[in-house]
Amino acid sequence: MRPITLFTGQWADIPFDEMCATAAKMGYEGLELATWGNHINAKRAAEDMDYVKEIKASLARYNLEAWAISAHLSGQLVGDILDARHNGFAPSAVANQPEKMRAWAVEEVKNTIHAAKNLGIKIITGFMGSTIWPCWYSFPQTSQQMVDEGFAEIVKRWTPLFDEMDKHGIVFALEVHPTEIAFDYYSFVKLLEAFKGRKTLGMNFDPSHLLWQGMKPHLMIRELPDRVYHVHLKDAAVTLDGLNGILGSHLEFGDPKRGWNFRSLGHGDVDFDAIIRELNAIGYDGPLSVEWEDNAMDREFGAKESLEFVRQMNFSPSTVAFDKDMKK
Repeated sequence: MRPITLFTGQWADIPFDEMCATAAKMGYEGLELATWGNHINAKRAAEDMDYVKEIKASLARYNLEAWAISAHLSGQLVGDILDARHNGFAPSAVANQPEKMRAWAVEEVKNTIHAAKNLGIKIITGFMGSTIWPCWYSFPQTSQQMVDEGFAEIVKRWTPLFDEMDKHGIVFALEVHPTEIAFDYYSFVKLLEAFKGRKTLGMNFDPSHLLWQGMKPHLMIRELPDRVYHVHLKDAAVTLDGLNGILGSHLEFGDPKRGWNFRSLGHGDVDFDAIIRELNAIGYDGPLSVEWEDNAMDREFGAKESLEFVRQMNFSPSTVAFDKDMKK
C-alpha cells in the first residue's frame, strides 16, 4: 500500500520536531520536507552531519519516513524573471538584486541536492520557474522563436543542477503548475523534448493545478506513466458563476467570489478515484503526499480529514479477474 505523507510547506511556521509530532498524532506515515521556515535548512543539511542526525532522529522518534524534499521556492528563482514578488523566497540580503538572488537560488538547489543525499532521499520535488510565463497569452504577440528560446534557457540553467543530481542518483519531480515552464500536458511534453528525454526530469503530479485549467488530470498519468516520480494530493473547485473567470479576478485565495479555489481533499471537483486507478495501472507505489491548502478551513481539521479521505481511496489493484471462474 502506498504510504501517505504530509507536505510540510504549509506548516513551516512551527518547529520541525513539533511538525513531526503533529503529523504522527494525525496518523501520517511520513513527511515531504520543506526547505524554508522552521523546517529543513538545506545548507546545514548539506554540510553538517550532526544536523542531519537531528532531522533523522526527529523523524524516527515519531515513526515517520521522508521520501522527498522540496525545492519549490529556490527552484522558482532559478528560472524566473525576478522582481519584488520573489523577495520572500530568498534571504533579505539579496532582496531586489536579481542576479544575486538567482545565484543564491542555484546554490540553494545544490544544497538541497546534497541535503537529500545526506538524508538518503532520492526525490526532489519543486518548481523550475519560467522566463516566458508572462508571454502565455500571446499578446503582445509571442513568436515561436521566443517560446523556443524560453525552453532553451531553462535547459541551460537547470542542466548543471541535473548533472549534480545524477551524481547522487537523485531525480527532480517538477510540479506542473501555472507560472512554470511546463504548466499543462503539452508544455510538459515540450520540456521533456527540450531536455532530450533526460530521465532526471519527471513529474510531481498535482491534479489541483490541472483541474481548473480544464484538464482531466488523470490523463497526465496515463499519457506519461514513466514520468510520474511523486504524487501530490490536493483538491480544487471550479465555481464559475457568470461574473468571475478562471484567471482569478485578482481576488485572494479563499475569496468565494473567485472562479476557482483550492479545497481540502474531498471538498472539490478532482476525480481521485480516476487518479488512483491510473496510478494502479502504472504500478506507482510511491508516496501520496497531502498538500493541504484551503483558506476556508482550519488547518489541523483539514489535514486530519484529508488523511482519512486518502485512506479510504488508496486502494490496491485487484489480483484476480472478477470473471475468472464464470465458465462451466
